[in-house]
Amino acid sequence: MHFLGHSTVRIELAGRTVLTDPLLFSSVGMLRRVVAAPHPATWAGVDVVVISHLHGDHLHLPSLRRLGPRVRILVPRGAGAWLRGRGFARVDEISAGETLTDGDLRITGVRAVHSGHRLGPRLTHGPATESLGHLIEGGGSRVYASGDTALFDGMALLARQPVDVALLPVWGWGPTLGPGHLDPAGAAEAVARIRPRIAVPVHWGTLSVAGLTRLPTPLRGRMRELLVDPPRRFADAVAARGLATRVVVTEPGRPIELTAPAVPT
Repeated sequence: MHFLGHSTVRIELAGRTVLTDPLLFSSVGMLRRVVAAPHPATWAGVDVVVISHLHGDHLHLPSLRRLGPRVRILVPRGAGAWLRGRGFARVDEISAGETLTDGDLRITGVRAVHSGHRLGPRLTHGPATESLGHLIEGGGSRVYASGDTALFDGMALLARQPVDVALLPVWGWGPTLGPGHLDPAGAAEAVARIRPRIAVPVHWGTLSVAGLTRLPTPLRGRMRELLVDPPRRFADAVAARGLATRVVVTEPGRPIELTAPAVPT
């Protein structure tokens, strides 16, 4: 596994390579990367892309085009025709509870509590679909990529079969979080419900509103702090609850060392 930043993770499982919510450029709309864009080697050879929802920082059309025309793209049901109309031929749709197979890989849609509008909760240009997490299984391993979501009771159902790795968001890209997101405490509660063997915090330390970390405003210090602290606060919250899950904090752009010490010192 390789954390490419924001919600983008490369997962190699069952002889297939999956990329979650690819964001491969240095900017998206008003947002700018505060870390380097991923090297092409980190997103080469992708077989399947899973899209959690249609917001521009998760379904980024220029990034999808970089992956080439042969990549299979899995989107929430209702977005397929819209994406095919933009030149993508290999598009499949899925809803929560439905499963798609690719070779020995199984990908099942999982409910997420988050706005599904293409351009965000206040705009309606483009399709409005459900938001999803994904349970990715193969080779005897199970990976849960939650996508953007608030807590929901159904998370506990994932604990019925062991989850090896849970990719959980712990912040976002601004000084505050809107509805449908997890902060460090919320992500720790998700761990308590899901009981994964390993949790990897994502959706942090990658994007900021242009200029917010540099311009001399009252928000500059807070934004700089929020680019660093959330995953460590998450790890502390998991430890404080006495949960058996091991938290592996990985900086954006780095491989996820699942056998390394949990939290860097």
